[in-house]
Amino acid sequence: MKPRFFITGIGTEVGKTAVASVLVEALCAEYWKPIQCGDLESSDTHTIQASVSFPVRCHPERFRLKLPKSPHQAAAAEGTGIQLSDFVLPLTSHSLIVEGAGGILVPLNENDSMLNLIQQLQLPVIIVTRNYLGSLNHTFLTVEVLKRSGVMIEGLVYNGPADAELESFVSRKTRLPILFRMTPHPVLSPALIQQYAASLRGNWL
Repeated sequence: MKPRFFITGIGTEVGKTAVASVLVEALCAEYWKPIQCGDLESSDTHTIQASVSFPVRCHPERFRLKLPKSPHQAAAAEGTGIQLSDFVLPLTSHSLIVEGAGGILVPLNENDSMLNLIQQLQLPVIIVTRNYLGSLNHTFLTVEVLKRSGVMIEGLVYNGPADAELESFVSRKTRLPILFRMTPHPVLSPALIQQYAASLRGNWL
């Protein structure tokens, strides 16, 4: 089976979609965002389509919710609810990148979180993190919860300003590899996505 990964982050705005773009490009993969909250006219699916160099197949979101809030709040505002039974992994013979919404404990409903969806889909997880005050706690908590839940973690991706000493410390403490790093860019153009993807093909992938 070709590689399939679930992309999560230690929180919001850490660059999950940017990392997903690189992986889609590198693997010539398909893409699925199960839940989109807010930005429906410029969704993460639209970003992926505009970022890669080939006509990527993007599977439809199961939920497209107008409010940029937690999935359970955004769904409730539209008079609907989200259940784990709503989600089925797309059938494909190609590589697949699945991107979550927010972090792993973001609630889908009163009982389930993004973690439960990850467990149901049974995909290895790539954690997107970055260096900021408090990120160590957020990273370690994310890793700990995933490991205790029996989820396979492929590794970490750092997106943002580099701190080699700190990143090495995190890798040692979590016993997880740093798969690749992305540095800050004013605009993450398709050309940059292709550069990152090319470097992955010769190294990790």
